[in-house]
Amino acid sequence: MLNEYRRLESIDALRGFNMLFITGLSGFIVALCKLFPGGDGCFLEMQMHHAEWNGFTQYDTIFPLFLFLAGVSFPFSYARSREKGLSSTRIYLKMVERTCALILLGMVYNGLLRLDFAHLRFYSVLGHIGLAWMLAAILFVNFKPLPRAGMSVAILVGYRLLCTIPAPDATGVVDSLSKDGCLAGWIDRILCPGHLHYGNFDPEGILSTLPATVTAMLGMFTGDFIRKDDLSGGRKTLYMLGAAVVLLGAGLVWANWFPLNKKLWTSSFTLVAGAWSLALFAIFYWLIDIKGYKSWTLPLKVVGMNSLLCYFLPSALDIDSTVDFFFGGVISLVPGQWAPVISNLAFLLICWGILFLCYKKKIFLKV
Repeated sequence: MLNEYRRLESIDALRGFNMLFITGLSGFIVALCKLFPGGDGCFLEMQMHHAEWNGFTQYDTIFPLFLFLAGVSFPFSYARSREKGLSSTRIYLKMVERTCALILLGMVYNGLLRLDFAHLRFYSVLGHIGLAWMLAAILFVNFKPLPRAGMSVAILVGYRLLCTIPAPDATGVVDSLSKDGCLAGWIDRILCPGHLHYGNFDPEGILSTLPATVTAMLGMFTGDFIRKDDLSGGRKTLYMLGAAVVLLGAGLVWANWFPLNKKLWTSSFTLVAGAWSLALFAIFYWLIDIKGYKSWTLPLKVVGMNSLLCYFLPSALDIDSTVDFFFGGVISLVPGQWAPVISNLAFLLICWGILFLCYKKKIFLKV
């Protein structure tokens, strides 16, 4: 069995590639697109935003890819914990501690430190990751791959059935897959009235934790598969790409009855986002860990090894003022349509520079 997590540099590189999009890269691409006729609203520009409701864009894949990679790394960390002699109780406690820390950090991200509890949003991306990852980890520890695969299917099918039930507080003829009429929104309105992201609906709500758990489980299946030493790296890559094609096909077919929807984290979305995540990981794994092409990965690893800090940077620091301080003069001199390009690129470079300094000083924010 492959036990040395350090050999999987592809995880940090891919995580860094993923996080770059929320650290200024998406804004830079949008600004570049708008330089060209028809660029505002073109296919590439639209990929840098979340789908309004139903749909699937590259920006929608950032969250599930991060959760998938958290799943990939767990079989390695679990094996190390067992090798160190940690008891099952201690391992479970570490899971709970990590989840509680992510929930707390998610609330901090949402403004906990402002002490405005009347308007604080309790749900968060980090909390969603923590809960889904913990549920998937508990299943990983207690069940073999085949039962876990059956559970994954049961969760996705069960979630689809739950989503056929309209919200009890909805009036008139209601679409059970709409923002106002979905059961997921009603559950969150009962649990956290007045504290939801969209007023009456939250994309990181309780019910969608179920399919998100399957996203983390897909990552754990992948990590467990990579650890096996009875196949060559090239064959593993081919098998992962083949599995990605199967997931993609199943997701696209299912989308005819259960639309792709990141905010609801529909079962079809889980499969298609899983296919994207698995295919990207297979490519990065083959290039970096199998073929050894590592020299190009440093800019990505700087971000990927400090992904939690990367997530907080744009909100915790006034990067826009820093951009204006260092680049405001240059931005004022360029033609108007180029100003957003320069400012977004500067934003990205400043965030990356901060992360690079942390990387050199070995300062990493981890839970």
